[in-house]
Amino acid sequence: MSIIDIPDEHDDIDGIEVIDIRSGDRSTPFEHRVEPVSKTTKAIKFLEGHPDVQISPAAVRRIAYGAVEPGLLEGARLERHRVETGWLSVLTYRAYTLMLSPAIENDRLLDEAHYAADPDTSNQQRVLSMPTAHDTDATLVYADAMDDLLAAIDRASKSVRKNNPQEVGRRIVERSLTAVPATFRNPGRHPDDDLSLVDGNSRWAACTADIKVPASSIRPTNAKDPDSLLPSHLMRLPLAERRDLVREIVKNAHRDINANTGTSKAARAKRDQAARLLNAMTVPVQVIVGYTDDNPTMGMGRFPVAVRSLLMRMNIGVKEFKEPSKNGVTAEEIVTALFDAGELGDNAQAVRDVLLGRTDVTDAMKSLGLNPAFRDLRFTFIVQQLTRKEPRLNAVMAAKLDKRRLQVTHRSGPIVELGLRSYSSFPKEKLAPVRTALDTGCLWQALADHEWTVENIDNDQAVDDLLERADNGDVLARLLLGVLAMVTLVTSGYLLAPGGSAEQIVGNIKVMRAGVGTVIKTVLDTKEGRQVLADAIKRVRAGLPPRWWADGHLVEREKWKGSDFNAHLRLAANHGFNPEGHQNDPTATELEDKALTAFQTSLTAANADLDDLIALRKMNGTTTELSWTVVEPSFKQLSFMGNDLARIAESEPR
Repeated sequence: MSIIDIPDEHDDIDGIEVIDIRSGDRSTPFEHRVEPVSKTTKAIKFLEGHPDVQISPAAVRRIAYGAVEPGLLEGARLERHRVETGWLSVLTYRAYTLMLSPAIENDRLLDEAHYAADPDTSNQQRVLSMPTAHDTDATLVYADAMDDLLAAIDRASKSVRKNNPQEVGRRIVERSLTAVPATFRNPGRHPDDDLSLVDGNSRWAACTADIKVPASSIRPTNAKDPDSLLPSHLMRLPLAERRDLVREIVKNAHRDINANTGTSKAARAKRDQAARLLNAMTVPVQVIVGYTDDNPTMGMGRFPVAVRSLLMRMNIGVKEFKEPSKNGVTAEEIVTALFDAGELGDNAQAVRDVLLGRTDVTDAMKSLGLNPAFRDLRFTFIVQQLTRKEPRLNAVMAAKLDKRRLQVTHRSGPIVELGLRSYSSFPKEKLAPVRTALDTGCLWQALADHEWTVENIDNDQAVDDLLERADNGDVLARLLLGVLAMVTLVTSGYLLAPGGSAEQIVGNIKVMRAGVGTVIKTVLDTKEGRQVLADAIKRVRAGLPPRWWADGHLVEREKWKGSDFNAHLRLAANHGFNPEGHQNDPTATELEDKALTAFQTSLTAANADLDDLIALRKMNGTTTELSWTVVEPSFKQLSFMGNDLARIAESEPR
């Protein structure tokens, strides 16, 4: 936390001081005064003429009007921040807190948001559409209706006040907030631009938590008591009126300090309250004012991705991105990059909308030949699209995931987060084990080795036809059947990570404790397994529990819970289906197959560990080479393993 209140021993006597925030001569007594608008003229002229400032005149005025010392903006030096796709130009200064607005979207909460791709998400809960790039300016463009934007921003502001409270007022805010100009396509009766935070929302919310809406035009006429100040109160004000509000609040705070000169507890409390407010009225801010893409032909097209890339890779401290949110941001970057590169096919816009799931996907799904009422079809489509073999697609994904070589396991995180957007209205306690199960590994290599497609399997007959093709050796049909079954079973709670009691459930016989993808892959190789999986798709869609294979046919297990089905499916993955219920020992061939699978899985894990080491060295700026004595055992072991594997494998085809 960047703002920490460490009380002095005699705080109740000494009181809280108004901190001098002037950058120049401090020989005269300090009184916080909002500079007149005339003091912003030179700053505006300088910024409008600066070659690295690529924002609108309206955005320049917002910066100058919001600066505590606008005179310092004239001649200010811009910094350049490197991001994956180019360079961001950044202007740093001290701003009035109320001249900034909190984030329109909070990327750290992507895994908790409700998405339009989920048929059970109401309009009030939906995540907003992704911002797009402005044609010429370093500005984020939002297309949602202004009422929806304001409602979302207010909810986020209230949430961070509650979930990440910070002590503000005894000290000024010292760690910079990061902001970017934003413009709104559907502003309605509100201003059509703002300076929106992309980092520092908790600090902003803490600064404004104790400010009440003044008895002025921004308070609803029917309000009896002062309301807590929310972003929507500020964002409905024209720029000049918003600045006048700052002046009014600062003036009233100084009035309270000067009027309460006594030593009584009430007087000291009033002075302290006013001093806290004044100390919270300003914040250091970095505003992104320009962008230069490494590819000049892209213009500002990748500016939104550049902004999010900067945020995700920042040192966030106590609010570091959780892995699901990181995967969500990375997934959106991948999809956007694939769309920009023309890698999403002829119906690219529909594919993009279905993959992202931020807008209503009904029409997009229909245009792809898929029934929008089926969540599992959308999830399966995401798996198919992001496991395709195209070299350019794989190159884009590898770059976004920061991997030297793209392995099937690397694709899992983004796929899971995009897929779960169809289930975002699930209660947290139900969604958490689903995410955990999928994160253990929901993919298998064949998905990336074959060019398979997603068919509109939206009724029982379509499932039966798919099963028939899978039984007849159609590999692509098996892949589609397997992914549909996996999604259906995991999201319904019948295939999750193996619980500690899994062996006890099945009579103390070892079950397969691999990821759900490996379990499905193994079960798919048996005729009984394909019967169980196909039947599960139909049953779960109908709201019924899946049936089990016994005595040569499918039977209902009325007393089984999800954990029972999970344990038995994992048992069957290890030992096969047996109508008598007795599990035979695996054959010699089966043992060899399992040993090969275990070896290849360990290689994938080792490769991922090497990628992590290289990424860590890159992040730490390490350029010194590892000494030979340290790495020699690894080189020798790899050489021996290569020779041993060559002795039992066919020669590589020429």
